[in-house]
Amino acid sequence: MPRLKHAIVLLGCCLFMAAGPAQAQAPLQSIPSLDVPRYMGVWYELAKFPNRFQKKCVADTSASYSLQPDGGVRVLNACRLANGEMQQALGQALQVGGPQSAQLRVRFAPAWLSWLPVVWGNYWVVDLDEGYQLVAISEPRREYLWILSRSPEVPQERYAALLERLSKMGLDVQRLEKTAHRQP
Repeated sequence: MPRLKHAIVLLGCCLFMAAGPAQAQAPLQSIPSLDVPRYMGVWYELAKFPNRFQKKCVADTSASYSLQPDGGVRVLNACRLANGEMQQALGQALQVGGPQSAQLRVRFAPAWLSWLPVVWGNYWVVDLDEGYQLVAISEPRREYLWILSRSPEVPQERYAALLERLSKMGLDVQRLEKTAHRQP
């Protein structure tokens, strides 16, 4: 019986230690409000966490957002493939919460699948400058991160300051891979 108690205590300690770091990190927050009409237009990807759905993209990644009459947002993502061709993905985004919410859900699956919760992904604006020129997008679990800008290049000091803010939010900025931009 003492061995069983010892094993239970040891297992409990291991579980406590494994759960400790995950609980210590504060939940990721989006910015307090987003002016969606002002956010519309073209954004260039400067960097991202590597992900499965962009693995064929080698350069010139951008996102174009346009407001729809129903209040939704049309999303057109584009990137250059290794063979030089441009690839596009058409999607839809919807705000979660009130009209100033910086939390959106986005889907690139066909509209007839939109009733399935699994086709929608979180799109949280976690950092945005006052001029709506430089933005960081993530989601609650911090698995994804995109840094977008209104131009393909930004001054290094602005980029570095953004990385510092993102790091303080618990985002592993060392995972970022920069996006190449080529002339057409």
